[in-house]
Amino acid sequence: MIKNYFKIAWRNLLKNKGYSIINVGGLALGMAVTLIIGLWIYDELTYNNYYGNKDKIAQVFQSQTFNGQTGTGPAIPLPLEPALRDGYADYFKHIMMSSWTQDSYIKYKESNISRPGNYMQPIAPEFLNLEILKGEKEGLREINSIMLSESTANALFGDEDPIGKVVKISNQYDLMVTSVYKDIPFNNAFHDTDYIIPWDNYVARWEWIRESLDNWGNNSFQLFVQIADNTTFENVTNAIIDVKKNADEEVEEFNPRIFLLPMEDWHLRSNFENGKQVGGRIKYVWLFAIIGFFVLILACINFMNLSTARSEKRAKEVGIRKSIGSQKGQLVYQFLSESFLVVLFAFVVAVLIVLLSLNGFNELARKEISFPWQNANFWLISLGFVLFTALLAGSYPALYLSSFRPVEVLKGTFQTGKYSGLPRKILVVLQFTVSVAFIIGTFIVMQQINHAKNRPVGYEKEGLIQIPTFAEEFSGKTDLMRNEFIKSGAVIEMATSSSPTTRIWSNRSGFTWEGKPEGFQEDLAWTEVSSEYAKTLNLKIVEGRDFSREFASDSLGVLINETAKRYLGMENPVGKFLKDSDEEDPNPPLKIIGVVEDMIAQSPYEPVKQGVYVYDREDNFSYYNLRLNPNKSASQNIAIIERVFKQHFPDIPFQYEFVDEEYGEKFAAEERIGSLSGIFTALAILISCLGLFGLTSFVAEQRTKEIGVRKVLGATVFNVWNMLSKDFLKLVIISCFIAVPIAYYVMNGWLQEYPYRVILKWWIFALAMLGAMGITLLTVSFQAIRAAKQNPVKSLRTE
Repeated sequence: MIKNYFKIAWRNLLKNKGYSIINVGGLALGMAVTLIIGLWIYDELTYNNYYGNKDKIAQVFQSQTFNGQTGTGPAIPLPLEPALRDGYADYFKHIMMSSWTQDSYIKYKESNISRPGNYMQPIAPEFLNLEILKGEKEGLREINSIMLSESTANALFGDEDPIGKVVKISNQYDLMVTSVYKDIPFNNAFHDTDYIIPWDNYVARWEWIRESLDNWGNNSFQLFVQIADNTTFENVTNAIIDVKKNADEEVEEFNPRIFLLPMEDWHLRSNFENGKQVGGRIKYVWLFAIIGFFVLILACINFMNLSTARSEKRAKEVGIRKSIGSQKGQLVYQFLSESFLVVLFAFVVAVLIVLLSLNGFNELARKEISFPWQNANFWLISLGFVLFTALLAGSYPALYLSSFRPVEVLKGTFQTGKYSGLPRKILVVLQFTVSVAFIIGTFIVMQQINHAKNRPVGYEKEGLIQIPTFAEEFSGKTDLMRNEFIKSGAVIEMATSSSPTTRIWSNRSGFTWEGKPEGFQEDLAWTEVSSEYAKTLNLKIVEGRDFSREFASDSLGVLINETAKRYLGMENPVGKFLKDSDEEDPNPPLKIIGVVEDMIAQSPYEPVKQGVYVYDREDNFSYYNLRLNPNKSASQNIAIIERVFKQHFPDIPFQYEFVDEEYGEKFAAEERIGSLSGIFTALAILISCLGLFGLTSFVAEQRTKEIGVRKVLGATVFNVWNMLSKDFLKLVIISCFIAVPIAYYVMNGWLQEYPYRVILKWWIFALAMLGAMGITLLTVSFQAIRAAKQNPVKSLRTE
């Protein structure tokens, strides 16, 4: 019986090739979108699955309150680690200090490469579940040891055995390779940790870290923990929440609260607002899940519409089957088997589409997703997916067609009824409601991105590059390199800075100034710069003057931005002082010599932070900032700069970054979402148009003789086109009026997350509505005009 069902289904597919192609094509596109979104969601939800003890690992976060606003982040003070070890040991299985991930130069013989990595405590290999390929698991026991990832070891040593070899780090000190571990997969935290150096080495190398051992106010470190098996994150957080406040009364004014952020939340729920967890990338998981579901629904609607629209063609078949004894259930099975066959073909085509598009999707989404051929769970889920789609797409046509009464059908008195087309119209309205909402949503996302992109950045980012200077050799050579670069003709100005142009690496507090309000808790973005910084970046001085080499007193000078001027409450800040409030060990007061225009160094979607630019007296810089010669091409300038760089630093790899490209990375996440949404919207529209195309062709076929009579009686092509188009256009207009308030509500809520955001204008919605109507007319017009141009003699010859 089942074999017979599929045989008949196959014959029906072959008999109606045009509709079969539309059905299979529409379903395949819908299923392909759903599949690829499903793979993306799976990759997001399985982030950090590499770590077997994921459900017990957390990072220590803290919240601090400044003037009523609570900020939250993973930066913690160094004394917190011994405080947790000594006072709360029963709550933890492991505690691990870590530096921030940072690039270092690693040299062996003639090989000299730059790789990101961390300083970590000896428990790191077990904590990170590292797979040791060579050497020993406890590779961090010796202070002068280093563990390398497989890819880094291959880049340095090639086929040579790296164990026991000595490498030089940033041309400063030697370390012995004790272990090589397998690269941590891409969709995991620490995937960019290409080397690990003992934490004790970090402490021994840097005086500022040793000075931080008992300083609860220096939040410059990371701390990871694995909690004990017999407790929970909530219990541990409740126990340690006030440990910092209890340990140091000086920080009590900031109300520091220590808590654990579980590993499962690092990737998807790491955003905080005023001290409360407010989600994160999980919103994109929900967004794409909804998009995938609705795109699949659109494809299923096509199948339903075309199947029920062709009901009259199969009415006699149903009548004959019923008259010879077929039960309604058998007919339902028959039509569901046809649905299953179409969906099965569509799934095969969908898999091919996914395979062909996966590389492009990975590049766009910045993922490394592979097709799970060997994953049994995937195929079980796919089978369920096919069955679900077959039932979803075939249930209504099966129930509708199997309900025909055989007597009426065989007498020729069967009529589909006045309202038989109503369900199809409702489904078309649903299709285009979703499509129009997608159009509006995508348009607003792109508007928001462009709104932020067009925001004045406060400096000239084009023609500006930055070179990292993370080696001892750079110290004391600032003036020399500035002169050499300018003399080469490739650079017109150079300055150093302690932070990259597009980020803020340090924040300071503990200052007093004239007019400071009682109890005011300041938080200032802190950047140490050389005297030509403003000139190099083309920062505009709005009050006072820039740093100058002619004034020795500028070594204690400071520039502030416009936001800092308002933040500090200074109407005329030039000439005023920022004084260190540390009475025991005060630093010299800093004189404000000028105010610069606000410069975006953090998110372009957020307000500019109050910042100070301090004259760098101690070569405390991390970057060279170079303004390229505009009279030469960028490639010419870079080639000259590299030659000069290598003359003075032959053992250091030449690296540089274009600041405008680094700034563009700030829009990367939103642009990826916008691009993916745009692609999915285009596919949703295409699927809807496929269904509309099929329905129009069926209506035109159904009314062939009517069109012939109208043409004989004098109807023009426009008259026929208008007759076939107006009904569909009405449905799309109804869809627009349903979609607009829904899209407005959803997108207005999304925009509230951005302090700096676009204002929703009426024309955005009008343009989307006009676009949807235009697409509808184009889709319908092809079939309508084709039907209108047919020779009426051919359609009427049988009358």
